[in-house]
Amino acid sequence: MFHNNNAAFRTAPRSARLRPLDPAGNRQPPMSEAPTPRRRRAPAPAVTPAAAAPAPAAAPEPAAPETAAGDDAVDLGILAESTGFLLKRAQMAVFHDFIRTCAVEDVRPAQFSVLIIIDRNPGLKQSQVSRALSIKRTNFVPLLDGLEERGLVRRKPAPNDRRSYALHLTAKGRALTDRLKALWTEHETRMRERIGEPGCTALFAMLNGLVGPGDPAAGDDADAAEEFTAAAAAKPRRGGSPRR
Repeated sequence: MFHNNNAAFRTAPRSARLRPLDPAGNRQPPMSEAPTPRRRRAPAPAVTPAAAAPAPAAAPEPAAPETAAGDDAVDLGILAESTGFLLKRAQMAVFHDFIRTCAVEDVRPAQFSVLIIIDRNPGLKQSQVSRALSIKRTNFVPLLDGLEERGLVRRKPAPNDRRSYALHLTAKGRALTDRLKALWTEHETRMRERIGEPGCTALFAMLNGLVGPGDPAAGDDADAAEEFTAAAAAKPRRGGSPRR
């Protein structure tokens, strides 16, 4: 047995013979064969809420564009001193209130004006009424047709000119005109309260100074302003009901 051990010792590699014995008498493995202990990776430090990266700040909401809530919201430039621009804005405001007031009778400013002129001047020719109101003939004829279809105005041959028609109110037209006069008083009172009686007197004088005899009739712009104001007054709100 000892012989065999010596033989095995002699045939064993030199590196094996030089290995030290362990307590059990077995040769220890060479250093190259010894298992290399694994390095433990250090645990990552816990991230506390305070150490967490701050969340990106929310982008600020874009500022809402300024609306023309008043004259100081938008720089009107020379328009603030423009006679035509300011008169147009005043006309739109007056028309809007008038249309709302007379909506119950379904009458617009131009129709009201025709009824008042015929009521005060029965028998006038169509051309005379349109000229007094500065309404183009192309716009006056359909306007008058609408009043006639409603049974408010009647055309009669003019006594001295059979080629022309004289205009008269029917009984229904006179009754409607009386109701409209009461509504006009309510509307006019509101308008005068805005500027006061002294302001109204001065305003009437200044406006009459701008309009003289022989001035050209109003163009399509005046009719378009009335149509636009009527559409705005009748436009329903989000709730669905028309503006009152």
